[in-house]
Amino acid sequence: MDQETIVYGIIKDVPSNDQQLLIRSRLANCDAILELNEYDSFPYITSSMFSLPSEDLEQGTYQTQVIHFAASYQAVEYHWEEWMEKFEALLKQMYWVSATVHLETELSGKHTFIWESAGSYHAPSDELSVRCEWEQEVSFRVNR
Repeated sequence: MDQETIVYGIIKDVPSNDQQLLIRSRLANCDAILELNEYDSFPYITSSMFSLPSEDLEQGTYQTQVIHFAASYQAVEYHWEEWMEKFEALLKQMYWVSATVHLETELSGKHTFIWESAGSYHAPSDELSVRCEWEQEVSFRVNR
C-alpha cells in the first residue's frame, strides 16, 4: 500500500463586537476559500477541503467562527514546502487570529504547524509568522 499522509486543521476567525469587522472578515474568508479551484495540481488545496460554519449561535459559531479543513494525500511530506506556500497564500487573503495544521505521516510521525497573528488579528496582506512543533509517537510493549 502507498504511503498515506493526513493533513487537517482549523483557522480561527476574528471574534469581535465590531459588526462591520465581522461582516468584512467573514465575507473575505468565504471569498478566499470559494475562490480556490476545485481541481489543483499536487499538492492540492481545494475549496472542498474546507468547511465554513453557519453564523448561527446554535450551529457552532459562538464568538469565533472556526473554519476546519482536512485531506488525505500520497506522501505529501515530500512536497511540504509547496503545500505550505499554497496554504500561506490562502491565509494572506484572510482575516484570522490563528491557524493550526496537523500533518500525520506514516514514516516521520506527527507534526503541528501554528500561525499566530502578530497583533489582535491578521488582516489580508499582513506578514505571517509560523512555528513548528514536532511530536514523535513512542510505543513500547510491556511483557507480563
